[in-house]
Amino acid sequence: MEELDLVIVGGGPAGLTAGLYASRAKLNAVLIEKKGPGGQLLNTERVEDYPGFASISGAELAQRMEQQVRGMGLRIEMDEVVCIRPRHDRKLVEMESGRQYLARAVIVTAGGEPRKLGVPGEEELVGRGVSYCAICDGAFFQDQVVAVVGGGDAAVEEAVFLTRFASRVYLLHRRAELRAARSLVERARHNPKVEIIRSCLVTAIHGVDRVEWVDLVREGRSERLEVNGIFIFIGFVPNVQLFCGHVEHDRYGYVLTNQNMETSVPGIFAAGDIRSQLTRQITTAVGDGTTAAIAAQHLIERIPEKVMEGYP
Repeated sequence: MEELDLVIVGGGPAGLTAGLYASRAKLNAVLIEKKGPGGQLLNTERVEDYPGFASISGAELAQRMEQQVRGMGLRIEMDEVVCIRPRHDRKLVEMESGRQYLARAVIVTAGGEPRKLGVPGEEELVGRGVSYCAICDGAFFQDQVVAVVGGGDAAVEEAVFLTRFASRVYLLHRRAELRAARSLVERARHNPKVEIIRSCLVTAIHGVDRVEWVDLVREGRSERLEVNGIFIFIGFVPNVQLFCGHVEHDRYGYVLTNQNMETSVPGIFAAGDIRSQLTRQITTAVGDGTTAAIAAQHLIERIPEKVMEGYP
């Protein structure tokens, strides 16, 4: 077991930004990432809504962020956090490898994962027509035909949003009726660019280098729908399973925080996509990470140092 000032869980934009500020504050900190620094950036083909870059690949932006924080001296370890337990004025962080850290504060930026359709072609064409974020990728489909999968508020909102760019938007839902709020459904129905297709299932996504068409099953019949892109909005699962103990969250499972990014458990902060908020963008994640790191620093300064020997 090693005693630290701060443990940052997750290496996406929020975690890397928190690490940057922790390094500048000379905190004894470590960032733990299970896959590779960058988070969802690594699944993003092109970023055009991050200040300072007219256009940059997600992988390159992630690499630049990582290089910057490593240059500041941030320690990054590849492992998976399996449990965070409060221990008086410390937090015990347990890893899959068996290692443990005792930290005065923890910033959780573990994000989450969009629910997948799980159909052939989906994984292969992610970033090449398959997307889980209309705000991120909608502009790449100017005057093209796209499909949106889902029937909740998010799916309907994003379908209407995509009409700013696409020439046609098919809204595909597996049930006979959409689950979204009536006002949202009416907006979609009255938008001439939106066509709602109910009681259908997407069974496969096809394309050589990019999405070209999807296979549907509707009323027992197989159909082919030609589209240039498919946006999947069937839910998002925040990675909250690593909290060993109750942390307040909203009805969708996202962690609730105060204005300092602190959760209902003192000393545990949350930033980025795991947090309950209006939108999930690179820019908001970076802002969350900044706030969380500075708030954690102020908290750490108030917690007296103590040796680990004999610590309960």
